[in-house]
Amino acid sequence: MATLKLVLEVIFFVDCFGLMGIVLMQMSEHSGLGGAFGSGMSSTVFGRDEVKDPKRTLTVALSTVFLVLGALISFAPWPV
Repeated sequence: MATLKLVLEVIFFVDCFGLMGIVLMQMSEHSGLGGAFGSGMSSTVFGRDEVKDPKRTLTVALSTVFLVLGALISFAPWPV
């Protein structure tokens, strides 16, 4: 049981750093030269297609893993 907890904690910390990295890599709404003049839509005429954005999909996946592992590590009956 102790090795399972250790493995889950290692996966949890790797997920934490991955989540921090992917959030910091995402483009903000007003980035780029067009954002400096108030347009805020520097990628396309109608803005970015956020549904097809792979960074958004990866952020959702990493945050889901983060929440599930956090709940599992904290609520599971691990031996003390």
